[in-house]
Amino acid sequence: MLCESLSMAWWSLLLRGIVALVFGCLALAAPGVTLTALVLWFGVFVLIDGAFLIAGAFAGRKEHEHWWLMLIEGLCGIVFGLLALRVPGITTLVLLMYIAAFAVITGVLRVVMAVRLRREIEGEWWLGLSGLAGVLFGVLMLMAPGAGALAMMIYIGVWALFVGFSLIFLSFRVRRIGRTGGTWRGGEVAPAH
Repeated sequence: MLCESLSMAWWSLLLRGIVALVFGCLALAAPGVTLTALVLWFGVFVLIDGAFLIAGAFAGRKEHEHWWLMLIEGLCGIVFGLLALRVPGITTLVLLMYIAAFAVITGVLRVVMAVRLRREIEGEWWLGLSGLAGVLFGVLMLMAPGAGALAMMIYIGVWALFVGFSLIFLSFRVRRIGRTGGTWRGGEVAPAH
């Protein structure tokens, strides 16, 4: 089950959430940062996030058929991170396209993962909500590419904080399931049958 796969790699969700929170705080604390610094922060953020996702995917690949969802999201992070770090002097519009595409792609993957988790864990909506937030954020950024750099930093910061809190909350939920071997329903872990 996908829930069991996630419970084995709960630490990956936790670390990804912490990295997202740090990135969001940096974006909100220094909204006047230069474009080059933003590109570097984004590149490092998605590289670390991608590495944790890939590690989590491979940790559960033998036992569970849905490990590839985490792998695809992790590979997207690595690709977007390398693109951002390879050309740190990109224009604001190109950076916006990178971030928007990353948010939409990973958002869709998180929604798919949440749908697959709906029978296994209560609270999967946190993952789905973070995915939906990513999709909406990406679409918003694509619809308003002329938004100022300050507005872009605030959007990026809020999105990263939301994703971070969602992943941290989900990590503790799936960790508890992994400890008991059950499923999460009704606020309590039910034993496995």
